[in-house]
Amino acid sequence: MSDTPPKDPNADPADPPLVDPDKPPADQIGRVNALLAEWAARNAADSDALIERFESMGYAVRGKSEEEIVEVLKQAPQRKPVA
Repeated sequence: MSDTPPKDPNADPADPPLVDPDKPPADQIGRVNALLAEWAARNAADSDALIERFESMGYAVRGKSEEEIVEVLKQAPQRKPVA
């Protein structure tokens, strides 16, 4: 009997893990930020409320495509956040 847990049949072996526990977090933050930007852009494309939230945070995303929103979210906000 093995101590290894069974493999998840739903796991996609082609996808690398989100983070690598053997690497320092500082070396991984860029990849995580890019993944989060892509996820947020996909959701913002269908959500006026999320577009408004990003705009209030200083990200100019209104009227942009999903791909353009990804690029905007990968950068620092261009405007001061609205309180």
